[in-house]
Amino acid sequence: MRYILSLLFLALLQPAITSAQTKPPSESVLDRFLRYVKIDTQSAEDAGKVPSTEKQLVLARLLEKELKDLGAENVRISEFGIVYAMIPGNLPDNSKVPTIGFIAHMDTSPAVSGANVNPIIHRNYQGGDIRLPNDPTQVITLAQNPDLKNLIGDDIITADGTTLLGSDDKAGIAEIMTMIDILRQNPGIKHGNIAIAFTPDEEVGGGIDKFDIKGWGAKFAYTVDGEQLGDISNETWSARTATVTFRGKSTHPGTAKGIMINSIYAAGNFLDRFRKEIPNRPETTEGREGFLHPYIGNLDVETSVIKILLRDFEIAGLAKQEAAVKRLIEETQKEFPDVKIEYSSALGYLNMKEVLKNYPELTDYAIEAARRAGIKAELRPIRGGTDGSRLTAMGLPTPNLFTGGHNFHGKLEWNSRRGLEKSTETLVNLVQIWAEKYR
Repeated sequence: MRYILSLLFLALLQPAITSAQTKPPSESVLDRFLRYVKIDTQSAEDAGKVPSTEKQLVLARLLEKELKDLGAENVRISEFGIVYAMIPGNLPDNSKVPTIGFIAHMDTSPAVSGANVNPIIHRNYQGGDIRLPNDPTQVITLAQNPDLKNLIGDDIITADGTTLLGSDDKAGIAEIMTMIDILRQNPGIKHGNIAIAFTPDEEVGGGIDKFDIKGWGAKFAYTVDGEQLGDISNETWSARTATVTFRGKSTHPGTAKGIMINSIYAAGNFLDRFRKEIPNRPETTEGREGFLHPYIGNLDVETSVIKILLRDFEIAGLAKQEAAVKRLIEETQKEFPDVKIEYSSALGYLNMKEVLKNYPELTDYAIEAARRAGIKAELRPIRGGTDGSRLTAMGLPTPNLFTGGHNFHGKLEWNSRRGLEKSTETLVNLVQIWAEKYR
């Protein structure tokens, strides 16, 4: 009852989505979300193509149809699996308002299976830990998820403990689609032209490099790919990915004496040094602390490969991290002189703050949109990257908005009914604010 009364109080205190809104969407954001997460869209590392998996196109084609059904114009799927669309504005002169874009990604992380997702709704959450039913060792604890205490009486959505949920980023997709639905149902909500895009391969990189910024038509954009309600981000990591390759010599083990050089031992030695000598790893850092993270590899006698994420908010920090990895390689090389060790690295994306600091209105309007939805918003740096990181570097300023989600890339991922609904309400408020500022 207290939760219901607080919502009623906020409804009286804050502006609603709009005074003109009279009809709900044709499908609730929760129901959309539950439909989308059941579609397996897991992307793949090093596939050498975009999209990296054909199954992402299943969702792309569904979204194409649903966008057309909702009255979107110029709906199309590019050769790279990117879904584009335009929602026409309803102002006397739409050209007076900048075209604003909204982006969410279709793929889910390769880290945990996204197949056969079985979403569970834990209704009327009353506090405490949430044990996932199909693997009781998977427990969403209150201690590690303090935002749960703010969601008493809400409905919490999880997977069943055997897969990730896919809130990253099907929550963002559902929220954008529901925003479009609300605007269609309520033409009294005034807004300019709105560009829509759903992208593949955000989790593995590469998909956004194929993005047609000019053809899309947005002047500014937002990725809807964040986590906790109220988190708005104009800052991400600067990121590099390093590859360390260990080359040995393989031969038949029965006649290998004096011939075989097993690269696995050198790779193992390198990783052991990494664990002992690199203090800043994901499991030991938070806030603005950067990290190095060996995240995937392949071990074989002839050739072993280890990939490492380098992450820091400053470019100078990335340079120091590269120097640290090279030092470990030199130490390993001295112990294994017969193994040839090679190093390479590639820039992933740069901290988007260096561009977005010149466009404070993007986040100012988003904070106001959240406030109108009864959400206290604040700027927080993302300990990660988004499609917006690359788009900003490519000339399209694109901060990131919350979706209500938590614990991305793992079996303990969750969202809530309120998270989905308030994120959607924020998007509807945001397009109105842009119209108000420029009309």
